Amino acid sequence: MQAEPTKSLVGEEYEVEIGPVAHGGHCIARTAEGQVLFVRHTLPGERVLARVTEGEEGARFLRADAVEILEPSKDRIEAPCPFAGPGRCGGCDWQHAKPGAQRRLKGEVIAEQLQRLAGLTPEEAGWDGTVMPAEGDKLPAGEVPQWRTRVQYAVDASTGQAGLRRHRSHEVEHIDHCMIAAAGVSELGIERRDWTGMESVEAIAATGSQDRQVILTPRPGARLPLVELDKPVSVLRVDEKSGGVHRVHGRPFVRERADGRTHRVGNGGFWQVHPKAADTLVTAVMQGLLPRKGETALDLYCGVGLFAGALADRLGENGAVLGIESGKRAVEDARHNLADFPRVRVEQGKVESVLPRTGITEVDLIVLDPPRAGAGRGTVAHLASLGARRIAYVACDPAALARDLGYFREGGYRVRTLRAFDLFPMTHHVECVAILEPAEKGR
Repeated sequence: MQAEPTKSLVGEEYEVEIGPVAHGGHCIARTAEGQVLFVRHTLPGERVLARVTEGEEGARFLRADAVEILEPSKDRIEAPCPFAGPGRCGGCDWQHAKPGAQRRLKGEVIAEQLQRLAGLTPEEAGWDGTVMPAEGDKLPAGEVPQWRTRVQYAVDASTGQAGLRRHRSHEVEHIDHCMIAAAGVSELGIERRDWTGMESVEAIAATGSQDRQVILTPRPGARLPLVELDKPVSVLRVDEKSGGVHRVHGRPFVRERADGRTHRVGNGGFWQVHPKAADTLVTAVMQGLLPRKGETALDLYCGVGLFAGALADRLGENGAVLGIESGKRAVEDARHNLADFPRVRVEQGKVESVLPRTGITEVDLIVLDPPRAGAGRGTVAHLASLGARRIAYVACDPAALARDLGYFREGGYRVRTLRAFDLFPMTHHVECVAILEPAEKGR
């Protein structure tokens, strides 16, 4: 006998009381029947009318948007961005919350993840519970920091207009301006051009130089447009077969400035998006590690060598740093950026593969800045076996950080301090720096 098809609940509306914030830019509520709702565009304590956007009868949870606010929170403001709201641009999560409230919500998410996944209270993690704004970002409610130095625009196939994706959707929200885009991105005028034939356009405005870059991803068989923007810009394209990035004209890299050094970042490679982020994170890592002259260090997932350079500068001519990075172009850039440090070496490959092959059995300091998924149990166990006196873990995802901190505890390390930084205002993302040391030293 064929089972009855499960009924979709998309479009159903529920009047609900909003509970705590959850990881991912939404809050938790329950229907009268007890089904969990993850509701966007709301705040804890509010009463709202929630309309289901994803889910079906019997599902573990439903996704929903708050389409009417019946009892607002004192932390609610009118969203400054005209493209924010239910069914609109998915780039920001907290446009409707006061800046201080956004940081409190992020702090609550970090605390919840630490407790649930690592069994740590904020006190046990050496964290005061605050999420610090970047320098210059503490603005009044209704004002938005222009921080995003890299913006990935999606292109509407029918109109050729660049916009931003709607939440969990391939649909394009047409915009005339992104409020969180850095001035160097906005001044290019991407939104005012015809991008017919392109899948996406990424705009990059480097920090500390005037370098501007656009990276075009064409649709299959499409020809590149003549790129004429409002400011001088280098143009790169993504190859539809290989996925490689190739120069069309101008430099194949941008020059980013941090920690008193210039870093070459090629082919749209990873660099912190907030203009203050690189310096903020280097300062937090170095204050936590307190490098000493002549020590040895690892910089894992090292990108173009930001932390490796900072370490080498402080460890002196008798110190040594090994960086490991999987991206081929990033390794080339790191070797270029660190060429003036003879005792720095950068190896290409996945950390879990390269690190065992190095034969390293002990090291003084470790920095790791893994991708969103975290380092994982195996890599953490290997790092814990090296006996480092201090480890700095830079994390863009509090859940992955908490999981890995639990693994470090299994390996004999405790969290000495944790600091959190709001380097992604208006979104749910947050950056953390945890400093670890051998547990016996903390007794």
